[in-house]
Amino acid sequence: MDTDAELRIDAPHRELLDQILDKWSLSVLNELCERPCRFNELRRAVPQVTQKSLTSTLRRLERNGVIEREVVSTRPVAVRYRITPLGKTLRHPIDVLLAWATQNMSAIAAAREAFDVREEAGR
Repeated sequence: MDTDAELRIDAPHRELLDQILDKWSLSVLNELCERPCRFNELRRAVPQVTQKSLTSTLRRLERNGVIEREVVSTRPVAVRYRITPLGKTLRHPIDVLLAWATQNMSAIAAAREAFDVREEAGR
């Protein structure tokens, strides 16, 4: 990678990152990295997510090629979701972001507190 190259976040990049790194996608991807799951398994694993939000999250991730939907021929018919090879390539960059967040959380908390104090003093 050319370190002198300017990092540009264009609209397509922003849209993709918003869809992959949103509130529920990371939790869903975390579960699917461990094993394929049916919809209700994901609901139990991420209890805060609503059915509507989980459905739209799964559809977005599937549209981006990160997960796939498999119809299982059981009675009744079931649907199972699993991460794709493309989705597996997200593991490392997400782990790097999480490590950065963990490493810098106390500095971020201090910055937030200082900001809040300044904001409160300015009122």
